[in-house]
Amino acid sequence: MRENTFRNPTKPKVSRPRVATKGQRKKKKGLFTMVERLFERSYLGRKGIDLQLLKPWLMIMVLGIVYIFNSHYAEKTSRKIDKLQKEVRDLRSQYTTLKYSYMYSSKQSEVAKKVQQLGLEESEVPPFKIIVKEK
Repeated sequence: MRENTFRNPTKPKVSRPRVATKGQRKKKKGLFTMVERLFERSYLGRKGIDLQLLKPWLMIMVLGIVYIFNSHYAEKTSRKIDKLQKEVRDLRSQYTTLKYSYMYSSKQSEVAKKVQQLGLEESEVPPFKIIVKEK
């Protein structure tokens, strides 16, 4: 080990440029760091307002903005759901009407009326099986 010695106060200090080593951290470039820099330059920063109070207030403001966005999105979605439900009701009524008209037009009496214009007549003899006897 070396001996303890006193520094010589007569030597002028030589200032060397700082070189970043592995252990040193670089300055952060995050959102709160930028806000703190702006806040330090502003009027409130010069008056001595604590910067630690700024982070919770910013968080509250961000949560408020998210809350407002969420409520607007929910209202928009609700309006869209109402519109789609009305459209489903309309389509269901159209389906019921069309189904009724198709069932009515496929009745035997209606088919006979339409076919009569073509010159076809309804058979009055019931159908029968044709049986072929094998020899």
